[in-house]
Amino acid sequence: MTADEFYAWQLEQDENYELVDGIPVLPAKAMTGASRRHDIITVNILSALRQKLRGQPCRPHTDDMAVKNPAGNIRRPDVTVDCKGGPARSMETGEPRVLVEVLSPSTMAFDRFRKVEEVKTNAHVRAILLVASESAEVIVWRRDREGGWHSEIVEGLAATIALPEIGCEMGLGEVYEETGVGSG
Repeated sequence: MTADEFYAWQLEQDENYELVDGIPVLPAKAMTGASRRHDIITVNILSALRQKLRGQPCRPHTDDMAVKNPAGNIRRPDVTVDCKGGPARSMETGEPRVLVEVLSPSTMAFDRFRKVEEVKTNAHVRAILLVASESAEVIVWRRDREGGWHSEIVEGLAATIALPEIGCEMGLGEVYEETGVGSG
């Protein structure tokens, strides 16, 4: 399928699919099911980013919004910060600047390697956050001015992730609030 064919087909489906090498597939998290902790972390990140970006041109979105990559694959990160927007009925981000994947034990290897390498090819993406669900730890991939990628690990509930790509920062205490992670 092409991206246009995929989006037309997606309208008729009950679940959100990704397009991989021209074939619609359920995202790995849809096949394994997200845990309560995964969901709380995702909602915490969405809530924190929404508050921090209020009145700014960038806004966070759920995995209902798709990110199209240059090879034609369409992915659905847990959270995408889009800095362009688009038509109200669009299912695709205009300028996905920051992508967030909450890692589950069952999807960790795929998300950390194949999916990250794929989304790095999207010229709009400036930062990718891989958020652990079992410990207070986030791997932050950041694009430098020359287009290269570098990673850092941010860990501990007192730590803060700087997000100059969207003009804010986010504390790990906010990310892991009410999850039981790092509290004992």
